[in-house]
Amino acid sequence: MHPRFGSPFPPRHFLFLCLAGGCAALAGCGSQSSTIHAASPHAALEDRLADGTVEMPPDSPKLRDIRVELVKSAEVPLDEVVSPGRIEVNPNRVSKVMLPLAGRVSSVMVRLGDSVERGQTVLTLESPDADAAQSTYLQAQAGLTQAQANLNKAQSDCDRADDLYKHGAVASKEVLTAQNALEQAKAGVVQAKAALEQAARRLGILGLKTGEFGQQVVVAAPISGKVLDLSVSPGEYRSDPNAPLATIADLSTVWVASDVPENVIRFIQIGERIDVTLGAYPGETFHARATRIADMVDPLTRTIKVRAELDNSRGRLRPEMYGIFRHTETTRVLPVVPFGAVVQEGGKSMVWVEEAPGCFRPVQVKTGDRIDSMLPLLSGIKAGQRVVVDGAMLLRSQ
Repeated sequence: MHPRFGSPFPPRHFLFLCLAGGCAALAGCGSQSSTIHAASPHAALEDRLADGTVEMPPDSPKLRDIRVELVKSAEVPLDEVVSPGRIEVNPNRVSKVMLPLAGRVSSVMVRLGDSVERGQTVLTLESPDADAAQSTYLQAQAGLTQAQANLNKAQSDCDRADDLYKHGAVASKEVLTAQNALEQAKAGVVQAKAALEQAARRLGILGLKTGEFGQQVVVAAPISGKVLDLSVSPGEYRSDPNAPLATIADLSTVWVASDVPENVIRFIQIGERIDVTLGAYPGETFHARATRIADMVDPLTRTIKVRAELDNSRGRLRPEMYGIFRHTETTRVLPVVPFGAVVQEGGKSMVWVEEAPGCFRPVQVKTGDRIDSMLPLLSGIKAGQRVVVDGAMLLRSQ
């Protein structure tokens, strides 16, 4: 033992041991400090139970990122048919404008997209056939005059033959001949009247006055509506009366057509309500009634064409607009949650239920088809429970 320090070690040995011990102590603090820093402070605050329930103290920083709401109930459609739809012209309210006879187009009085009324002039036409129809009428008129004169003569001859026969001046054969001539004259008058009426009717269809040559034929709109197609210009000569010159459609009602898969066509019946949403008018729903279900299945797509009629009195719906065709067979009141409340864990759909403040339990659920931003829950959760709608990913096991 050294007399000064009361130790068996000399001073330099004691200094060495002190330095070594100090270094070891410093090394040990450094190691402990780094371990505390590496550990997650959140993990130290959470308590995960065997059934997956997570308990957090009120001061857990994770609670700031977790939002909880009450589960609400809503009427959810079941056996619903949803398929793409397209607006079409109502074929029962479409008319093609055609020429009544061949000729040269003098003028076109409408333009593409114009609204027209029934009877409004669409175009005028110059045609030699119009003068021919006028000649036919005049000939029929002359024929009736001639037939009437023949009838008068036959009647006079018949009366004279009867008188002579009564006085014995002629044989009965002469009377029969006169009577036969009278009947033929009467038939001639009937035929002449029919020919005249037919000629007059043709002039009326063409819109021509009787007895005037060189008139232009006026082609009028057969229905009220919009001019959807126009394929004629002034000065053109058209020889085919069967070729349409314009298409006019009454768009006060339109059809929505959809190719419905054959495995759900049983849910739709004629007259049932169809809801239609269109990309042109987001957030709006238009109501229609099923009017036509095709009789055959498309062999390539295995779908059946369904058409429903829509009111378009405001003129907002236009042919070829696209949207969604939806028909609901039945409805059921079910709990619904926001789409983000359901998370996938191990191939299962889970919802975190708040059992108490800071206590969350995972519950497996069965979901229905998504409706906008909500998901109906078929099992697992009841209305009135509090569930995590935002931040559920923070509760998942790592």
